[in-house]
Amino acid sequence: MKILYLGDVMGRAGRAAVAERLPALREAWKLDFVIVNGENASNGSGLTAEHAGGLFEAGADVVTLGDHAFDQKDMLTHIEKDNRIVRPLNYAKQAPGRGAALFSDRRGRKVLVAQVLGQVFMKRAFDDPFSALDEVLRRHPMGGQAQAIVVDIHCEATSEKMGVGHFCDGRASLVVGTHTHVPTADAQILPGGTGFLSDAGMCGDYDSVIGMEKTEPMRRFVTGMGKTRFQPALGEATLCGVLVETDDRTGKATRIEPVRQGGRLQQAGA
Repeated sequence: MKILYLGDVMGRAGRAAVAERLPALREAWKLDFVIVNGENASNGSGLTAEHAGGLFEAGADVVTLGDHAFDQKDMLTHIEKDNRIVRPLNYAKQAPGRGAALFSDRRGRKVLVAQVLGQVFMKRAFDDPFSALDEVLRRHPMGGQAQAIVVDIHCEATSEKMGVGHFCDGRASLVVGTHTHVPTADAQILPGGTGFLSDAGMCGDYDSVIGMEKTEPMRRFVTGMGKTRFQPALGEATLCGVLVETDDRTGKATRIEPVRQGGRLQQAGA
């Protein structure tokens, strides 16, 4: 199975890049399944129902969220109506929606998608991501009901992302980090057969400070004082993520490749 994972979609520029590039990539690369992290898609903070619809229209099969999952209040109700949206497993227990679910590709093969939030350097304490994932992965062993298993680890620390990767090695087809908006160079297949990348990067304008227009973040770094709200940068975005190919019988990754398409970054992928 060919699975494309796209990192955090950042504001209008990121949405435009997905809308413009994903349909052609889906056809040219013969993609079986596409997952997009959409938690910054609406003005850099959260995801509206309207913008979720745009990501699905562009070719996403599943949209994951993150620590900004419910910054846009309509997502509190919309996530219960659209089961293609996955929020973190270890979010507040009262949160609506699901943190893991089985989906089908266009040939009927099953893909389990799960997301967890990390604990290190995060602004609020979330439940233990390892025990949350362990429960789900025990119910869905590799080579069983799901032909592929994808885990999105949404957190700050690369060490924690790597820890989750090794914890899931041999139990997931792909573990991919999101949240920090900068693509890492460590794409690999771990010893147990799990594809891993510490951070998929963002789908956004890289002439920015992690997707935000530079002026206000730079003012705060230099002076320690804020003047206005952060606003997403609106230049041409780079579509960033990772492509993984998996074995339907075992669920293990057979190939992994970073993806960077358009915008300012050096191009990569398929």
